[in-house]
Amino acid sequence: MSDELKKAEFIFPNKTPFALLNCDEAFNELTEKEKLYAHYLNKASWVGGLICLLQCSQESPLVYCLLHQLFSLQSVSELKEVALKECEFTEEEFQAFLIYACGFFVNMGNYKGMGDSKFIPNLTQEKFEKLIRSSKYAKDFPSDVERLLSNSLDKIFSLTNSDCRLGFPSKGVTKYLSKNITEEDDVIVKNFMKEQNIEAWNTRLIKRKDETGKECYEIRLASTLQQSGEEDQSMLSKHTLNGNDFVITRGDYSQLLELVNWNLSIAKRYAANENQEKMIENYIHSFRTGSLKAHKDGSRFWVKDKGPVVESYIGFIENYRDPAGTRAEFESFVAIVNKKMSAKLTELVNAAEQFLPLLPWPKAFEKDKFMRPDFTSLDVVTFASSSVPGGINIPNYYEVKEQDGFKNVSLGNVLSVKPSEPPNYLNKADQDIILNNINNAYEVGVALHELLGHGSGKQFKEESKGNFNFDAHKVINYETNKEVTSWYKEGETYDSVFGQFSSTMEECRAECVSLHLTDVPEILKIFSYEGEQAEVIIYACWLTMCLSGLQSLQMYDLKGQVWLQAHSEARFAILNVLLDAGEDFVKLEETTGEDGKPDLLLSVDKNKIASVGKPAIAKFLGRIQLYKSTADFKSAKEMFDKYTAVTSDGKYPFFNYREIIMERKKPRKFFVQPNTVLEGNNVVLRNYEDTAESMIKSWVDRFQDAKIYSILQELWEKDRPYFE
Repeated sequence: MSDELKKAEFIFPNKTPFALLNCDEAFNELTEKEKLYAHYLNKASWVGGLICLLQCSQESPLVYCLLHQLFSLQSVSELKEVALKECEFTEEEFQAFLIYACGFFVNMGNYKGMGDSKFIPNLTQEKFEKLIRSSKYAKDFPSDVERLLSNSLDKIFSLTNSDCRLGFPSKGVTKYLSKNITEEDDVIVKNFMKEQNIEAWNTRLIKRKDETGKECYEIRLASTLQQSGEEDQSMLSKHTLNGNDFVITRGDYSQLLELVNWNLSIAKRYAANENQEKMIENYIHSFRTGSLKAHKDGSRFWVKDKGPVVESYIGFIENYRDPAGTRAEFESFVAIVNKKMSAKLTELVNAAEQFLPLLPWPKAFEKDKFMRPDFTSLDVVTFASSSVPGGINIPNYYEVKEQDGFKNVSLGNVLSVKPSEPPNYLNKADQDIILNNINNAYEVGVALHELLGHGSGKQFKEESKGNFNFDAHKVINYETNKEVTSWYKEGETYDSVFGQFSSTMEECRAECVSLHLTDVPEILKIFSYEGEQAEVIIYACWLTMCLSGLQSLQMYDLKGQVWLQAHSEARFAILNVLLDAGEDFVKLEETTGEDGKPDLLLSVDKNKIASVGKPAIAKFLGRIQLYKSTADFKSAKEMFDKYTAVTSDGKYPFFNYREIIMERKKPRKFFVQPNTVLEGNNVVLRNYEDTAESMIKSWVDRFQDAKIYSILQELWEKDRPYFE
């Protein structure tokens, strides 16, 4: 791979497109009370989202302070004049500087939210530094700039092997685990947490010396309360297990969580009902004390709050970025119901139980009772985290889903953003199919993925000694035709058993459920697709999945030989399953493009979807569910290792294809999100244009309080002994 192409992996190109998440129509239909509720939830979301900086890399909080203050004190146009006249920038170099800043804000840090690989500015370190030192910020606050640059500049540009991606400290970068944590340490701590029946969602793990000088593992809870002298002391404890010492503390991200709780307490005044009030009360209690139980209780009230006009969820939600696969990134969204699309999703929910028997596993492997979720299409006002998804199935707590149910959320104004140009690797007819139908295909696919993908399937558990949630003497392993011999032991969860592999496996299962059910006429009719139009949507869904699997190679790290993103690894596995199905159902050929460079051509035979594609997916999906139900990590890992291997051998040398993929990759869109602002007693939605300058302006407007800078730097300083 050429040096130029290698560098391209770690930059955002100047042509990166921007897209506004428009929610004007939905927001304008809100009452003044609903707007106030949304506004304070929005404020809580964004300030909580800054926690992602502290979960990403050690330098991220400093880079945020540097960039945000730079643009707060000087407009983009003013800074451009400085760059061109005083710092010898070209127009392209200044645009690269802006794109880096936008990429940093969008990803809440300097590692990609989709892919977990690092990105750096597409200009020299010398020019980057010169512009910062020539700015108004440097002239007005020279000591601040010097401190920030001295502690972050080299890291901003570093592409050493250990800095290129997120991962365990020995291989990559993480803020979930202290620098001295090994994979062996992770196993020790997981065993302790299983023994104590503790889950890791809102924690970080630090190995340090205790007050006696003895090494211990600190499990640090996110909370506003500190270690001692405050309420709920029962949450803090010391333990010894197998010669290892453990201490549970709290106070992580305390200053930011105080601001989250302050805004949540005001939002509560404008809640529409008691469920919303109780939900917020429990969130506040969780963020104050570190109690995961309180957050689960808040999630239960959230599930009970059916069909709210303003929808929101907040907390430590998704564990994709923790290399151990158990600790979660902070995430929060605020959105408004799209009533027209939500009516279709409600119809799908009402019919869901008739579709569950179509899935390729026996009844014993399905949940005892399908918990009908609230399924709505939402227009996002705010999504504060490292990436913006198209749909969500939450809460992620297994027992809440089993006992109380869950909600599905389809983010309509995310899914409706259209491609700006034809996709690669397809013939002209297939390109047109994608361009004309991709949004409709996503609409169907995401709905099935979230509702029946993440909402189906049973996990066999020993809930207490000798007490099972299934008949351990009658349930048959449908692969061996013998009794089931494995299950989740007391204290084990899906995430603790499958670790960092859990997300890939679950996303693959949900994607396969979606594909498997895409051709069901009764489902397509709910979305108003029948006859020839339905056939087009079915084909678009399968074609899109195969194309996504091929493009997923962008998320594979050749040097580390690891996948960097769960959804991408899952889709690549599905592509390989379908290539293995044979009969030329899916074909992938090496060609030469119109530009004379190596290219690939992907094709799917739409006449063989039912006869070849669907049986292959059914078999694969059935095995995934079997391994998930029975906590069979070994078998699942062996299967996925086969389908996710990237080698230069065999019929499809994907290792070689990756260079073609990287050469031809098209940049992901940066979403520009609106702000809500108080003007007198009224809440106003402030929109921005889909440009780099406007995105930066949105972030300057979003955080006007200068104390955010001191908070982030104090928290950075607190982390230094353990993460540098």
